[in-house]
Amino acid sequence: MNYTYKALQNGSDIRGVALEGVDGEEINLTQQAVKDLAMAFSQWLQEKTGKEQVKIAIGRDSRLSGPTLEQAVIDGLLLTGDMILDCGLATTPAMFMATQFPQSNCDGAIMLTASHLPWNRNGMKFFTKEGGLESKDILSLIQLADTLEESGKPFGSLSKFDLMDLYANHLQNLIKEQVQADDYEHPLKNLHIIVDAGNGAGGFFATKVLGPLGANISGSQFLEPDGHFPNHIPNPENKEAMESICQAVKDHQADLGLIFDTDVDRSSAVDENGDPIARNSIIALAALIAAKKNPHTTIVTDSVTSDELHDFLEQKGMRHHRFKRGYKNVINEAIRLNQEGIDTQLAIETSGHAAFKENFFLDDGAYLAALIVAYALKNPLSKTLNDLKEPLESEEVRIKITNNDFKEYGENVIHEIHKKAEHAPYISFADSTFEGVRLNFDSEHGDGWLLVRMSLHDPILPCNLESRKQGGVETMKTWLKEALYDKTDLDLSVLEA
Repeated sequence: MNYTYKALQNGSDIRGVALEGVDGEEINLTQQAVKDLAMAFSQWLQEKTGKEQVKIAIGRDSRLSGPTLEQAVIDGLLLTGDMILDCGLATTPAMFMATQFPQSNCDGAIMLTASHLPWNRNGMKFFTKEGGLESKDILSLIQLADTLEESGKPFGSLSKFDLMDLYANHLQNLIKEQVQADDYEHPLKNLHIIVDAGNGAGGFFATKVLGPLGANISGSQFLEPDGHFPNHIPNPENKEAMESICQAVKDHQADLGLIFDTDVDRSSAVDENGDPIARNSIIALAALIAAKKNPHTTIVTDSVTSDELHDFLEQKGMRHHRFKRGYKNVINEAIRLNQEGIDTQLAIETSGHAAFKENFFLDDGAYLAALIVAYALKNPLSKTLNDLKEPLESEEVRIKITNNDFKEYGENVIHEIHKKAEHAPYISFADSTFEGVRLNFDSEHGDGWLLVRMSLHDPILPCNLESRKQGGVETMKTWLKEALYDKTDLDLSVLEA
């Protein structure tokens, strides 16, 4: 059966085009779609909790379509008779915490966000008290949304709720507990921190968390919510964004820089020298923080982490467990390991999604930032990560698949790469590969590694390459191109030197 809203599913989220203005992109995340999906979530949540009336919090990031879509959600939830807390501008982690804080005690929450995607996009993330919904749950909502009929229940209730002040106090208390300073109310009075919110929802961290704790936040930039994102993409993985925050730290001679994505479920940092702490280095820093109380814990990461990071974690006494890309994948793997009795305190992607066991395994960029602030107060970050080596070269290329059945075709391509690598004496296979194929090349044939995998949702084979010598990446790309020379349904132009 083809469901009306199936095209809006993006793994465990809903995402789509919400505004006109980009050529070739028609609106599919309509007000009606958002209303129907909100009503479906209410019905699903009522069945899950056994309650005839549930309490649901609703929030949004700074996107231009946010207020209109938020009203559509509210309209739908009123028809299902729910108690609604309108939280207005919020962050994704804060919306989950609306189900945990006793002051709100919601049965569920809906966040309107499309993370770092362009200004014309938007989406929906759903939470219960147990955490974010899984992909199968989103499919259930889509199925319900196609069959919903407006009920005869009395209208629900609507009230404003200042969630972000409550959440900011929660983060303040976290920092205070971590620092244990003599001046309990102003433990950050000797720290100069620059925050870059990218005009997303993260500006509160400077003004409502750091400032009240005594930090000097002068030089912080793009704190004002603006759905046009006029300065740079709010994304710690974006080169322009990271260059901007690094330069700001240098210009103001700050002690620390922090950068968030649009809805603040991801963050990265900048050390006192203005050098970025992102991808492998943000994992290393988060792992060191997690290991303070649990020195031999396991750290779950995505599949594209470097060999140098693996060595760093193992040398520091931790165990490194690579798994699939996707923040829900690494989080669920960490939960599984704990259930098996393997202490696992952190699940983290190179993108900056970091989920600590002590924080409900919630990927929360502000929570990570708070821990980094407390850590930086006593530990210069540049020296902390001095032992972390970086590959000399690294690159990601994305090979497009033109075959209509792209998933099966892509898996067959990966299988053939595996077979050809078996006959190359200078190639060995990684100890564990949970997706695609990861190949190690000897010192004469690239001195590094290559990972080829299927994209989670798109007709693309992402290929990650890292090398310890000049020209090593090109050597491995050449091998890959030769291995795929007869594949007519692949665009191999990206492998050109």
